[in-house]
Amino acid sequence: MTREVVLADNAEVADTSAKRRTGLLKHTRLEPGEGLWIVPCESVHCFFMKFTIDVIYLDRKHRVKKIRPEMAPWRVSACLTAHSVLELPAGTIARTGTERGDQLEIKNLS
Repeated sequence: MTREVVLADNAEVADTSAKRRTGLLKHTRLEPGEGLWIVPCESVHCFFMKFTIDVIYLDRKHRVKKIRPEMAPWRVSACLTAHSVLELPAGTIARTGTERGDQLEIKNLS
């Protein structure tokens, strides 16, 4: 909402233990517009990942708490005050100008 851009228009929701455990491990890449919203979540790892991602940490009101652009495989990242994490294709943060404090709107979830 803050920047009037779309970060993802086809994001999966990982809201169960099994979905959070699998995350993006089954993927070989994310296409523009794709993503994974992990709820609840305050840290992620890219162990065994096959590609680099952008990571956005959100609070309960979907305000950006922290960004981690271009997170490569075999890395770990955390934001202990986050409620959820949005994983996006690498370059999304730079392309959209997303910054800490931005307000996101999450809609059309099933």
